Amino acid sequence: MSAPSRTRTVAGDAIRPDEPRPGDRTGAATGVARLPGRSLLRVGPASVQIRRRSVLVATVLTALLAVAIVLSLSLGTPYVAAPDVLRSLSGAGTPYDLVVLDLRLPRIVLAAVAGAAFGIAGTLIQSVARNPLASPDVIGITQGAGLAATVALTSGVAAALVGPAALAGGLVAAALLLALGARHGLAAQRFVLAGVAVAFALRALTEVVMLTADPIDGLRAQIWLIGTLAGKGWTETIWIAGTLLVLLPVLAWAGWALNSTALDDDTARGIGLRPVARRIGLAGTGVLVAAMVTAQVGAVDFVALVAPQVARRLVRAERPPLLCAALLGALLLVLADLAGRRLFAPTQLPAGVLTAAIGGPYLMYLLLRGRRRSS
Repeated sequence: MSAPSRTRTVAGDAIRPDEPRPGDRTGAATGVARLPGRSLLRVGPASVQIRRRSVLVATVLTALLAVAIVLSLSLGTPYVAAPDVLRSLSGAGTPYDLVVLDLRLPRIVLAAVAGAAFGIAGTLIQSVARNPLASPDVIGITQGAGLAATVALTSGVAAALVGPAALAGGLVAAALLLALGARHGLAAQRFVLAGVAVAFALRALTEVVMLTADPIDGLRAQIWLIGTLAGKGWTETIWIAGTLLVLLPVLAWAGWALNSTALDDDTARGIGLRPVARRIGLAGTGVLVAAMVTAQVGAVDFVALVAPQVARRLVRAERPPLLCAALLGALLLVLADLAGRRLFAPTQLPAGVLTAAIGGPYLMYLLLRGRRRSS
């Protein structure tokens, strides 16, 4: 005797359980329902749904970043026309190869890579904290790196040791933050409050070190704390890009794991996830990236704060998108470095001054917006 066929009735029609429901936009070959605004991409036996608006925004940001890089390579003394810039980049050879390839390109590539790293770090930390105000420069990572760098710069150690010292300081601050925040499962509110407390304490210690140091050494530390790309290039780029390359499998996992950060713990456990371990993994990855990039380019504030939230609004998503935030961070830092070089030429402003000019008003906007929502 054959088993009876299990069916459901929807509006008078018999539907088998394995058939798509009426109104579902379903891939005929896979039977996987597509969500609105998404496309189904199949790679062998696996399939993934891609948000079409994310692809569009990422494409536009990539094009804008390419234009900004060419513009930054072109503007300066001497001025290099865009066609000559493109010929130099292609290896065709022009009289401007020294200016484009040796003097400007290393700094601009560093700006793009560092900005992308700041965008990634900010996305991971804000998603874990579920707070748009959470970023490495708000929760203490930047301040930890700054304290260690200030101690190194004011104690007469070799310049080559400033970067490793800053990296160690950022990681120590991150460990302290995670230890304080993880005592109750890395709850979002506790994580942010612990970070703000750590940031204030480390900033106060940095001021004490600077006030007791030699004035010249204190000025060097102050420039580092502002964040500048001047005098830096391929070495710093290799360190940041190498870190991102090593973490690439983790970042690929993070892009998927971020989808569950908006769930409460009970719901996440109900679908088989481990929310605390996942948040610690995401936060740990974010602070490691933030500590590395801060150690190489200094405390360039607000890129990690602004890029994720602007990217989220462009994509119209529930959480900051990782790739779009990275592209937007790269675009912001390239433009900030260009403005710092050209607005008051021949005087050059550190990139951190320009990013602070952007981020300060944006931070006030977030605070006022949050206050209006609360009221």
